Amino acid sequence: MSGEGVLVTGGTGFVAAHCIVQLLHAGYRVRTTIRSLDRADAVREMVRRGEADPRGIEFVAADLMHDDGWPEAVADATYVLHVASPLPVRQPKDEDELIRPARDGVLRVLHAARGAGVRRVVQTSSFAAIGYRADPGRPFTEQDWTDLTRPHLTPYIKSKTMAEHAAWDFVDLEGDGLELSVVNPVPIFGPALGPDLSTSLAVLLGMLNGRAPAVPPGATTGVDARDVADLHVRAMTHPDAAGERFIAVAGDPISYHDLAMLLRDRLGADAKRVPTRVMPRWLVRAGALVSTELRAIAPQMRRAQGASHEKAERMLGWEPRSTEDAIVASAQSLVRLGLVKG
Repeated sequence: MSGEGVLVTGGTGFVAAHCIVQLLHAGYRVRTTIRSLDRADAVREMVRRGEADPRGIEFVAADLMHDDGWPEAVADATYVLHVASPLPVRQPKDEDELIRPARDGVLRVLHAARGAGVRRVVQTSSFAAIGYRADPGRPFTEQDWTDLTRPHLTPYIKSKTMAEHAAWDFVDLEGDGLELSVVNPVPIFGPALGPDLSTSLAVLLGMLNGRAPAVPPGATTGVDARDVADLHVRAMTHPDAAGERFIAVAGDPISYHDLAMLLRDRLGADAKRVPTRVMPRWLVRAGALVSTELRAIAPQMRRAQGASHEKAERMLGWEPRSTEDAIVASAQSLVRLGLVKG
């Protein structure tokens, strides 16, 4: 690479850390935003675990809800990977606690990027902005959008959908040449680089530590964080990626029972607490009222979220690891971090 500058927002995050690692390996100059500069050492440690040299990373304090820091963050950047987005442990009672930072945050980043002459922004959206349409029977594609009039959508689903709509509207109406690409990942697995876990990894950790006597019914799709980061970098530079969305998914859904058996088979004694019985559906719905892990799983009992990465493979040459390998890599990293009970 030519040493072009890339801003990665939300550097303490799971996906952002993997993006930083891959950008450093590729020779880019990397700057990242964090809400407090006190977290810089934590980011450096995650990058070291990803086997990259963190010495060249520049840090800027910036928050999605405030203007301060964003002009400095985007200065001299050729590209922006906007990965930062609120993802709470529990869904808030007031949905605006999620919607406003997600929607206003992406607009704040896009305004700053346009003003600084950034060439392209890659936004980390979510399959949540795709996977809740009116007719869920057929496989999902990048042409699909979540129907915000559907009942029982969580604040998270609404926030990701509204934030992505806002980003496309801004670029169409006010972008002044700024390019936008969007990556829409399904639940993200892969090796954790630090103790701040994604929702998917928190679910795995709960299984590994035997927090429930049985696995839930239903299935999940998955993708490795390393492949999500790779797709961001491809979408950042490929000429044809401007104005496009890309679903990040490894393959077909895997049932939670099969997932549990995979962990038992591949991790041996480290997976001795993983349950293998299947939980009744009514118990999942009841447990979702108090359990973060079950709350994340409950919607998937009634939704076969089949999707394809055909577009990313065809346009960008993207070839992800299997869902099974991503899940095993997640679990092994949780063991290495000392988070799994002995």
